[in-house]
Amino acid sequence: DVCEALNVTVSPGPTVRYSEGENATLYCHISQKRKIDNLLAVRWVFATSPTQEYLMIKMTKFGSVQYYGNYTHHFHKQRLHLLKEKHGTMYKFLILSLQQTDQGHYICKVQEIGKHRNKWTAWSNGTAATEIRVISSKSSDDHTFKKNHEAWKFFEDLYVYAVFVCSIGIISVLLFTLVILCQSLLNKRRSTVKHYLVKCPQNSSGETVTSVTSMSPLQPKKVKKKKEKEKVEQPPAIPAKAPIANNFPKPKLLKPQRKLILPKITEENLTYAELELMKPIQEAKNIPSTTVYAQILFEENKL
Repeated sequence: DVCEALNVTVSPGPTVRYSEGENATLYCHISQKRKIDNLLAVRWVFATSPTQEYLMIKMTKFGSVQYYGNYTHHFHKQRLHLLKEKHGTMYKFLILSLQQTDQGHYICKVQEIGKHRNKWTAWSNGTAATEIRVISSKSSDDHTFKKNHEAWKFFEDLYVYAVFVCSIGIISVLLFTLVILCQSLLNKRRSTVKHYLVKCPQNSSGETVTSVTSMSPLQPKKVKKKKEKEKVEQPPAIPAKAPIANNFPKPKLLKPQRKLILPKITEENLTYAELELMKPIQEAKNIPSTTVYAQILFEENKL
């Protein structure tokens, strides 16, 4: 009789990745033997496709290791190792220095063998598989370079954005400063004084004098006020001869007159006068005389 198939499991799996040059370790775990005394024969098969399988290495029921096909060379014997562990329930398959040609499916085939009527008979079989993918150093370097390039590209973009934002801020500050400077210059121009020519009224020679006045419209003009004062304030007329009163009234005190500021008169228009003081004739001796009369004679002096 042949019982049901053995329970065979391969780990790691179903797919494992290794870099080129690394060592790969595959475990084949076996359970559900029909008899404890039965022996196991373990084979590892390499398959590049479902139709192409190559027997690599075999451990016989007595524990000896055999190599098959191209793997009988000394180079492959140094790279491939098959070991038994845990009382014949686990087998370790070791592959050293993985290459691109080692990429593919690895199948563990187990056969339970026992004696029946003094003959070795196969009682059950079991199969499990896993896939090894070998990553070349160039592709790994390219992958690392790609990651680094993406990181640097991100930082470069971030740097460009930061420079752009800073440039906008600097330009805004410069424009704001320029606007403030223009406003200050305009205010200075408005507050500056204007020079214009004015004929001085006090200068008899008729020279032109430059006068400086501010732009404020509320400031009064002093020249016009002086002209108006000259027109209004004129000296009173002087009588030709003082009158003589018959009756002497009571003496009256004269009020002090305000000092009048007479305008300057040119020498061409001056008229000279002579003043003579005369005592009046006293009719009554008892009446004291407190009034003094003056007689002014005008005489034109022709120059």
